[in-house]
This record gives sequence, C-alpha cells and structure tokens, in this order.
Amino acid sequence: MKALWQLTAAQLAEGFGAGAFTPDQALAACLARSAEVNPRLNALVVLDAEGAAEAAAQSTARWRSGRALGALDGVPATIKDNLQVRGLPTHWGSRALAGFVAERDELPVARLREAGAVIFGKTNVPEFTMQGYTDNPVFGPTGNPWNPALTPGGSSGGAVALVAAGGCPIALGTDGGGSIRRPASHTNLVGLKPSRGRVRRGSGLPPIFLDFEVVGPMARCVDDVAAVMRAIAPCAAADAPPEAKPARILYLPRFADHPVDPRIARLVDAAAENLAALGHQVTTLPRFELAEAVNQRWPLLAQVGLAWLVDHPQELSPRPFDPALFGPAMQANTGTGRAASARELFELLFEAERLRSELAGLFEQHDFLLTPATAALPWPAADTHPPRIDGREVGPRGHAVFAGFVNAVGLPAIALPCGFAEGLPVGLQLVAREGGDDALLALAREFERAHPWQRFPAL
Repeated sequence: MKALWQLTAAQLAEGFGAGAFTPDQALAACLARSAEVNPRLNALVVLDAEGAAEAAAQSTARWRSGRALGALDGVPATIKDNLQVRGLPTHWGSRALAGFVAERDELPVARLREAGAVIFGKTNVPEFTMQGYTDNPVFGPTGNPWNPALTPGGSSGGAVALVAAGGCPIALGTDGGGSIRRPASHTNLVGLKPSRGRVRRGSGLPPIFLDFEVVGPMARCVDDVAAVMRAIAPCAAADAPPEAKPARILYLPRFADHPVDPRIARLVDAAAENLAALGHQVTTLPRFELAEAVNQRWPLLAQVGLAWLVDHPQELSPRPFDPALFGPAMQANTGTGRAASARELFELLFEAERLRSELAGLFEQHDFLLTPATAALPWPAADTHPPRIDGREVGPRGHAVFAGFVNAVGLPAIALPCGFAEGLPVGLQLVAREGGDDALLALAREFERAHPWQRFPAL
C-alpha cells in the first residue's frame, strides 16, 4: 500500500470517504515528508502547521459526519509566495517586503480554502517572480527533486519541487510567462495555465504583470488539476473534463531559429506520434515565426510593472518600500523599466494583439497546438538560465521561447510529462483556443491515461 504522501488528491478523497484514513493523518504524512525533503530542496519557505492542523481536524469531522465539502476537502496544499494567505508573511522573494503579513486570502486562495483544502505553507519564488529559475536574496535557491543541484525552473519552482517530492499533492501558483508550465515540465508534473480571466483575482499583490499573469494549479495528475480548477473557478470550470474527441493538432517543434535540446525534441516528437496513434490528426509545421515579435519584447512588461511599483509603493503597503533592498537583477530590471518609452510598451501590446488575431485564424484550422514545454533541461540551481542550448549561446529566455506567447494572447495551455532524458523529466505543452480550457483538460487526460508516467524521484 502506498504511503499517504504518495496519494493524489483524488485518492485521498476516496480514502477519506471510505474511512480508510483521515485528513489529520494525510496532513501528518505530508508534513513529515516535507520535513524530510525540504532540507535538500528549500522549496517550503513558510510553514503553518498549527493552522493546518486545525483545518485538518475540521475536515476530519466533516467527513465523519457525511458533510464533506467536495473532492478537495482535507487535501493538503501549498501556495506560491506571491499569493496572499491570511495571517502568513508574503515575501515575494524580496528583502524589501520583510515583515509584510497578509490580512486576507487572495480570492483563488480563499476559494481553495472554502473547498476544504488544508493549506499548510508557502513555497519559494525568484524575486518578484520575474525570472525563470527559483532563487532570491531572502531564502536562496530551490533544488529540483530529480537532482537537487539543478533548478526546478521558475517562478513556481518551490511549488513544483514540493509536489514532485511528495510534500503535498496539489499546489497553487501563477503563470506570467510560463511560470507554471516550465517548472512542471522540469519536475514531471502537470501544470495548467488557464485562459485569461478564467480564474478571478482580488485582494492580492499589485499586478505588475497586469492580467497577463494568471493563477493556476500544479499536481501529479490531470484529474487533480481539474479538481483545483473547479474550486478556484467555480463559475467557469466544467463539473468534469469531457471525453476527448478526435482533434486537429498542429505540432510546432521549433520557434524561428531558436535552439531546442535534441533530447527534448526527440521525446516531444514521440509524443506527437503517440497523439496521432490515439486517433488525432497531427500536422507538423517545422518552423513557427508568429511569436517572434512578442518573444523579443515580453520581458519589458514586468520591468515596466516593477518600475511602476517602486514609484507607487502605497499600492503594496502603507509602510516604506525600499528598492535599495532589491537584489542586483531586480535593481537592473527597475532601471530598464524606468528607461522604457511609452512607444516601446505600446509596441509590445500591439504585437500581442496582432498575434492574437493571427492565432485566431490558425485555430480555425486546428484545435490544439503542440510544442515542447521548454527548450532546455534543468541547469544548475543558482544560475539564472542555461547559457547554451544544443551548443548555441542563448539569452535569459532562450529556454522559455515556447511560453510567453500564450500569456500575451490569453490562451489556456498545459504542460504534461512525456519522458526522461538522462534521468531528468521532459514535458510537452498543449495549447487550446481562448476559452478552450475544458477541451484542453480532456485531451491531456486522454494522453495521461494512454501514457502514464513515473511519479516520484528517489530522494
């Protein structure tokens, strides 16, 4: 029999309902596992064992009296440390937020709590969640459970590391340029970026990514991701993903001339063949150019947003907010944002709108897009990015070329495991048309059932 920390959220709920074990016991197992793995991973940065124990006891009472709130009642969960959790500190990876404690839950967190999930802590992020790895001046780097010397990616690196290692079955994070999908790919998890507006936000940090950043779940299976979506987007999510129908899938193995690790390319090629074997029509477009203009400009959005925050500290807190406490990278980003012109920002927004129109035409001929989730395997945990991919020099977002266009257009996208390269997980990305979240989950679930993946690293 599996240990309780190894069970999915769905398996935990089934056990609670059958009286095989209780939410108290599930929480104890996840806390013990987190205590075991976190010294090697540095994923969990805020622990609320007392509050979680109280929530688990209440859930246990509900299950015993037949009043469970649903599929997530009693399931242990963590929250990314750029989302507000009442009574807990919010660091956002920055020394400038020292002493900041949230007065209320951000809306998706509140909805997860209302569904009965047992929130026991917060997970590590890069400073202001603006980088594609997870390290910051407050807590330091997070390691990948498949190799703790390497990064789990970012900015939801702490979230995926703990779920992948068995610390909890579900986590809530954000995605402003691949921050859920790329880390999920690096850790053998499922990570969903919902359509823009699907998950309402409120009572959160100042939106330096505007509404291009969305809240979404990470888990070890598609059904758990769908269950979290039903909790945090109750007016938008279907009761259950429908069964997948034969679909037209456009496979995009390469964006422009950007390099892709050949080991990743081979595994995603195989996934495309597997989707075709399931009855889907898969067409390959060897080189995709439409996202280039957005990719070149995408970092500017958050840089301008951070500069705005420095000039409007009252949007974060009444107390002083000292940018001198930022790490060097964020000080540089602030300077870049301040120097940016209105014309440059408009060019980014214009190119995003142009891309949206062009992709709408593409989705008249295809139901889904298939790409690698990331162009590179995990790299050393303290490095911001891999300097080379397939023997070619790349910049800070060379590994992330498949991600940002999804945020710019507001489309739903999901990362799914598709194999291992030299012991490291590799993921694919599926993208649906705007509002196609439920169909996307259905296709993802079909792929998962046909090609189940290994769940836990040997920590």
